[in-house]
Amino acid sequence: MPSHSNENLSMVYFQDFVLEGFGGGLETQALLFTLFLALYMVTLLGNILMIIIITLDARLHSPMYFFLKNLSFVDLCYSSVIAPNALANFFSSSKVITFAGCATQFFFISLLATTECFFLGVMAYDRFMAICSPLRYPSTMCQSACTRLVLGAYCGGCFNSVVQTSFTFHLPFCSSNRINHFFCDVPPLLQIACGNTAINELLLFGICGLIIVGVMFVILISYGYITVTILRMRSGTGRHKIFSTCGSHMTVVTLFFGTAFVMYAQPGAIESMEQGKVVSVFYTLVIPMLNPLIYSLRNKDVKEAVQRLGQKHMAIRRMCCW
Repeated sequence: MPSHSNENLSMVYFQDFVLEGFGGGLETQALLFTLFLALYMVTLLGNILMIIIITLDARLHSPMYFFLKNLSFVDLCYSSVIAPNALANFFSSSKVITFAGCATQFFFISLLATTECFFLGVMAYDRFMAICSPLRYPSTMCQSACTRLVLGAYCGGCFNSVVQTSFTFHLPFCSSNRINHFFCDVPPLLQIACGNTAINELLLFGICGLIIVGVMFVILISYGYITVTILRMRSGTGRHKIFSTCGSHMTVVTLFFGTAFVMYAQPGAIESMEQGKVVSVFYTLVIPMLNPLIYSLRNKDVKEAVQRLGQKHMAIRRMCCW
């Protein structure tokens, strides 16, 4: 590891990091390993099934489910960037991650988290157009428009990720190489940086705060108009269906933005790393696991699609038996 001396100051720049993860003895590590593994397996199964169901069922080939399929893909990738490495480190003696490996993990976490944030805003806009402007909806939310919105979400996520990654990993890490977290994230990395982190903190709170507030503004405005439209409806059945669909989305929005605000968009988040670890488990594993459950359990169309696929599967099995 290279060193640099300046009068009385000696700096050692680390090329590897150590992910400290969670404390505790072997029993605690085994319990956490089991919890992480269960959450990750359910996340994989739920999101893969959601992608398969939406892909195979022609009745779900609509803009809303197109965005939902992309959301499931992002959740799947998001958990997969973090969980396998965290699981391996529970019983690892070294828990070492290279500088390049940490930067790569950091980049994809930032990319996927920001992209998911934009997707939730896009999905709210989609519901606004479908409910408040049904006549314009087919032309406004055509396939090319939906594709552009998805690409825009990924581009926005990529921009934030490039900025955060480049500024964070240009800092000198010379005070310690021990990251007080189970993955490479901004707050714990800023804690071990020995340079001036004021610009990085400004970028973290500024850009992330702007994204969260901007997307939340779109969501609140969209659902404000949706609420007014629903209250004007005379059909109880129509109200129930819309409330069921929008309720699922608002549940996901509340969970995601609540944890994101606690972790990234408020001053003081950097100092509370122990609390941050718990919050991080929630938004990296619990929320991606809950998203397909929320959308499937509260969504009649998805339930019916599962039943149709089950019936097709049974029919094929009967044909094979004959």
